[in-house]
Amino acid sequence: MDVTILPRALSGSIPAIASKSMAHRMLICASLCPSPTDIACDVVSADIDATATCLEALGASCRYDAAGRGFRVEPLPAGPDGDGLAAAPGATLDCGESGSTERFLLPLVCALGTGAVLEGHGRLPERPLSPLYELLATGGCALSAPRLPLRVSGRLRPGGHRLRGDVSSQFASGLLMAAPLLGGPFELLVSEPVASRPYIDVTTRAMALFGVRVEAGRCDDDGRPATRFVVSGSERYRSPGACAVEGDWSNAAFWLVAGSIAPKGASVSVTGLDSLSAQGDRAVSAVLAKFGATVGRARNVATVAADRLDGADVACSDMPDLVMPLAVAASLAHGASRLSGCGRLRLKESDRLDAVADVLARMGAKVRIEGDDLVFEGVGSFRGACVDSHGDHRIAMMAAVAATRATGPVTITHAECVAKSYPRFFDDLALLGGIVLTRED
Repeated sequence: MDVTILPRALSGSIPAIASKSMAHRMLICASLCPSPTDIACDVVSADIDATATCLEALGASCRYDAAGRGFRVEPLPAGPDGDGLAAAPGATLDCGESGSTERFLLPLVCALGTGAVLEGHGRLPERPLSPLYELLATGGCALSAPRLPLRVSGRLRPGGHRLRGDVSSQFASGLLMAAPLLGGPFELLVSEPVASRPYIDVTTRAMALFGVRVEAGRCDDDGRPATRFVVSGSERYRSPGACAVEGDWSNAAFWLVAGSIAPKGASVSVTGLDSLSAQGDRAVSAVLAKFGATVGRARNVATVAADRLDGADVACSDMPDLVMPLAVAASLAHGASRLSGCGRLRLKESDRLDAVADVLARMGAKVRIEGDDLVFEGVGSFRGACVDSHGDHRIAMMAAVAATRATGPVTITHAECVAKSYPRFFDDLALLGGIVLTRED
């Protein structure tokens, strides 16, 4: 699908969609409880579908009611002696293109001990599983390969484990969610620096909602700084009965950036956002204020109004998903800007460092890659162009927001990829005043 965005500034108010990050975690926790859970979730994306489908392959039921806008999760059946869980043995889990699904479900299967085959599509089979692969292999499991597709058997042992923290927080999150199934205390030492640490906090908050407490604290590991996570052997998941997925700061960031680059006097508000959320991407408001935008904060609403943007240096290692929307603001800010610590973006749905630079340069931005950083020299506006999404939802959304400040139409090819995280993105862009023309392939 090709989408053409005609130049028009966005303004107004829009509700946040449900957080994809939290939805993954809540579905998994709900499937491990002894009783059903109703989860309010207003949007189902391809990634969330992948997690729900994998949980169903293991024996849970994750039925989505479009009218009620939520999931009814019937958990995995209890074991034959009434203790533990009885997952379907040897299930095939299709993770789609979802890295979260892959990295959360692999430790879960290892904790269940029933074996499974994991598959993936797109760039997912290219994305590394090390050092999670080594931890599972030394912890009692057999894995047929260090990348998808793979077959896994055996059961992960409780006790103490070590993990490098500089690759992906998803590895630690997956292990922590699996820990209550291991039948004994679990300790995980994660070496510093921990990449995208806020996402581990999202995990522990989700687990707490389902009755599992994770103790965390800084420590020294043979002279190296680390974080110790502990889940006692008595912790068990318990259903809260009903709960709701909070609003998604990662996707809301695109609209807030759109407000920052609109004509002076215009603003964009996103409702349904928890200002106290553990999501690291709630930092978008503070970062846009650093660029010079006028930012309003309330308990459940974030507002950004247009103002003069000046260049800024922003460390992005804890909030890699913000690089794409912030690259739009940095392209238009007066003077120089640098988004640093972006190296892990090379291993996403696309090589996002190259994709950001390619797409924005085609639209007239002055951007270059220096090591793991993106460096910008501000321009007055973007220009019309035809750009490719690189099959990456966040690149497509970045281009669409940039198009609102272009001097001519911007066509985005393969724009259907937004369904991975935000199926109604272009509908919402139109609700904020954008002009969207769609052409099916």
